[in-house]
Amino acid sequence: MSDEKKKPTPEEKAKAAAEARAKAEALRKLREQESAGAAEAEKQPAAQWGPASAQDEPAHEASAQAEPAPSKPVSEMTPEEKKAAKAAAAAEALAKAKAAKEAKEASAQAETASAPSKPVSEMTPEEKKAAKAAAAAEALAKAKAAKEAKEAAAQAETASAPSKPVSEMTPEEKKAAKAAAAAEALAKAKAAKEAKEAAAQGSETGGADADAKAKAAAAAKAKAAAAAAAKAKAAREAGGAGAETGDAGGDDAKAKAAAAAKAKAAAAAAAKAKAAGTADGDGAAEAAPKAPSKNQPFLDKYVARLNEAFGPEILEAAYINELAKEVPTLVVKTDRWHDVARYLKEDEQLGFDYLSDLHGVDYEDRMEVYYHFYSYKNRQSVAVKVKTSRENATVPSVVDIWQGANWNERETFDLLGIHFPGHRDLRRILLPDDWVGYPLRKDYVQYDEEV
Repeated sequence: MSDEKKKPTPEEKAKAAAEARAKAEALRKLREQESAGAAEAEKQPAAQWGPASAQDEPAHEASAQAEPAPSKPVSEMTPEEKKAAKAAAAAEALAKAKAAKEAKEASAQAETASAPSKPVSEMTPEEKKAAKAAAAAEALAKAKAAKEAKEAAAQAETASAPSKPVSEMTPEEKKAAKAAAAAEALAKAKAAKEAKEAAAQGSETGGADADAKAKAAAAAKAKAAAAAAAKAKAAREAGGAGAETGDAGGDDAKAKAAAAAKAKAAAAAAAKAKAAGTADGDGAAEAAPKAPSKNQPFLDKYVARLNEAFGPEILEAAYINELAKEVPTLVVKTDRWHDVARYLKEDEQLGFDYLSDLHGVDYEDRMEVYYHFYSYKNRQSVAVKVKTSRENATVPSVVDIWQGANWNERETFDLLGIHFPGHRDLRRILLPDDWVGYPLRKDYVQYDEEV
């Protein structure tokens, strides 16, 4: 491969680009000088110079290169001097135009050299690396040029600061001020564009950062909410279990406490009532004794009559039986019963001529015979109890006094085994004669189960 066909290296490309930029800068400065020279030339009267022929150009170029600019006014020049000055000015302008053309071509070459020769997708790794380096160098150069332009604009702004009003400026000063203002505006526009791009990049970066921060904040918030929810759930579960246990325990404790309080209150009320009742009873007893039974006078009468007839030892007890319609009740000794019975019937004040009831009772420790008499004459009643032992239950018969006692004494004998001496026909009345035992006795045992 020859040197002409060899592809430039990135370093070569960067070097060519730098040279191109230097040439472009030189061309720019040359253009500025041309503009300044053209303005100066326009100030000279065209008549002084006269038409320039094509045949004079070589001479003019040579003269311009050899001779310096005229040192005296054109009005004082000789025709030859004017011609020489004109030729020099034309040569100078031509030289500047040529230099500008060459700078432009160099810039185009630099751009061509810096442009990639083929798409990136078709480049080799080495080419991509070189292109990347070239692009970096170009960007660095552009940044440097932008910086220099900015500094130049700043200097121009400082230099172009009008030292005097525009109305007092010369046309040249106005033109220079205008150019400086244009450069300043251009620099400002460029700086604003760069700032805008930087802001856009920053905003993009900031937006990305903001998005990341928002996502992180949202994630942290969600995590905190989840933790709080889990904590609340655990607290509710613990609280529910505790509440259930507590409720159960609380209910039990409350029930026990309520029961205890109720029992205590009931006991206190009972004690109070008892004390009050006792007090009331005592008080009532002391203050208002219980009213005697309506039959008490009859009882007192019966007792008095018997005591008068038989003495006070004839009665074991005398009382009003409240459980049996407050009937006056006398407990007469067994051995004197027949005499007393006759007295009860035959005494005019007593006159119990009717025996309404007679039956026996087994009290386990004793046997009793209960009598109930009625006095039709006095319309009074009286009950008599006669006690006897269970082993030798014997009560004197009253059949000779009250004939109605016949079957009652036989029944009492038949069922309880109480004998009534004096009965003329004391035998079983309900059970057969060969019946063993007395069925109404509390210790009765049936002799023949088949009966």
